Amino acid sequence: MVIKNLIFDLGAVILNLDQDKTLRAFKRLGIDLDEINMNHSLFTDFETGKVDADYFIHSIQTFLKGNATKEQIIDAWNAMLLDLPAHRIEMLKALKTKYNLYLLSNTNTLHIDALFQEHGANMFDGIFEKIYLSHEIGYRKPNKNCYQFVLQDAGIIGAESIFIDDNKGNIRGAEDTGIKTIWAKEPLDKWFISELKKMDSFKS
Repeated sequence: MVIKNLIFDLGAVILNLDQDKTLRAFKRLGIDLDEINMNHSLFTDFETGKVDADYFIHSIQTFLKGNATKEQIIDAWNAMLLDLPAHRIEMLKALKTKYNLYLLSNTNTLHIDALFQEHGANMFDGIFEKIYLSHEIGYRKPNKNCYQFVLQDAGIIGAESIFIDDNKGNIRGAEDTGIKTIWAKEPLDKWFISELKKMDSFKS
C-alpha cells in the first residue's frame, strides 16, 4: 500500500533532547525523578492534561519540602530541551512535498511554552497538517488510544502511515494499532530518507 502520511515524534527525533540533564538538575535540588515516577502518577497526569503546570510545580515543591523556587523547578524541568537544528526543519519541508506530515508528542505545557519562547510559536507553520500533543488530546504514547485518536481525528489509515519515534515502546504501541513504523535510533537525518525509501518505493 502507498505511504501517504508520516507521523513524527518531537523529542530526540526533531528536537535534540537530553533527559539526563533534567534528572541531574533535580538530583542537585534533592529529588530523584525516576523514583517519583515509579511511585506517583504525577508525570503521566501532567502529560495527559489531568493536572496543570501550577499543580505540577507545587507537587514538586512538596517533594522538595519547599527547598526550591518555582523558577528553579521550571529551569530544571526544561533543562532537557536542547536545540532545533535548521537542517531538520528543511528536511521536513522537503518531505512535506510528498507526504502529509503530522506531529505526535508526549509533552506538557511547561516544555511547549519553553519551546515557543525559544523558537517562536510558528516554528512548525506550514509543515504539519496537525500537531497532536499528549496534554491536549488526553492520551499518551504508547497507549493505543493515543494512536487511534490521531488516526481518527486526522482521517488517515494506519497501513498508509509511518510513525517515527526514538522510544521502542512507543514504536510497539503504534505497530499494535496497525501503523507502520521506523525506529529512530538517532535523530532525523539522511539515514531516515534511506529507511523511508525501503518502505515506500513508490515515492523514492
